Amino acid sequence: MKRLKNMNELGKSLAAIGIALIVGAVFIMLSGESPINAYGALLRGALGSPRSIANTISKSIPLAFTGLAVALSSRCGMLNIGAEGQLHAGAMASVFTALALSTVLPAPLLLLVSIFAGIFAGMLIGSIPGFFKAKLNTSEVIVAIMLNYICTLFTSYLVNGPLKAPGSTAQTHVIPEGVWFPRLIGKTQLTGAVFLLIAVAIAMYIFLWKTSLGYQLRAVGANRSAAGTAGIKVNLFLIMSMVLSGGLAALAGITEVFGKYHRYIEGFSPSFGFTGIAVAILGRNHPAGVILTALLFGIMDMGSLRMSRVTDVSTNMVTVVQSLVILLVAAPELIKWNKNRKRG
Repeated sequence: MKRLKNMNELGKSLAAIGIALIVGAVFIMLSGESPINAYGALLRGALGSPRSIANTISKSIPLAFTGLAVALSSRCGMLNIGAEGQLHAGAMASVFTALALSTVLPAPLLLLVSIFAGIFAGMLIGSIPGFFKAKLNTSEVIVAIMLNYICTLFTSYLVNGPLKAPGSTAQTHVIPEGVWFPRLIGKTQLTGAVFLLIAVAIAMYIFLWKTSLGYQLRAVGANRSAAGTAGIKVNLFLIMSMVLSGGLAALAGITEVFGKYHRYIEGFSPSFGFTGIAVAILGRNHPAGVILTALLFGIMDMGSLRMSRVTDVSTNMVTVVQSLVILLVAAPELIKWNKNRKRG
């Protein structure tokens, strides 16, 4: 029965992707281009060479981290819509730590301390909606949305004010080169962050499906009332899920600034946190599904550049296809999730 359910969920995701691609093909034909040529150029741009594949994976990493963050909280019946603010807080905290302690700690220790500082910042931000939900039954969605504004605006103030490096661009000073994530392939953006992502995804799977704490967390998400009746401390797990989710979301920001930019730059995230919601839902809140979905979105983003060069199809067509996937998958799931919350 469980395997049948999983196959059914997979079928829904694949159907949503297929329908979105077909609708996209119709729009491409209406613009006077061949869908085969357009999609072929997209795939060649994303997967046509080792360098393209490396950059595609690189684009998928922050989406995978935010997708894992949303997936973990969703397993406990919580919707972490605040991943965008959490990743900004994590990125800023890690960069600030690296700059402040650059003359005190050796590079390997500085890297670890900076990463943990960023994760702690994300956890701290994530704990706030979890605490309010557990103690005051306040909607975590509303609190998380407000925190997004607080985090992004506060980091904007820092990077335009006390932490701003000389120049017109809103950015910090460059962090020490010794704490940069190593680049795996020359002239690409693929760094050692991919190994961190794999380790985190495996750890998340083991935690959720191979430990008693993970089982209790999922039990709370499946039926909060029944879990409470069984003696599970529901409020504790509501807070725990958001704390862990915030830490995962922070890794999206940390890996971007330590791997690609080597400093905090205002606006470095093109809404990774919000796209991560769609990635989690399309990936059915499973670590493997989340990584595959993030890779799909990375393929679309990377391939759209070549598609627009080879054909007259705008890169915005990829945004249309992604939006259709989100609409076809996320909307029904969010409606069902909301009904289950009210029933619970």
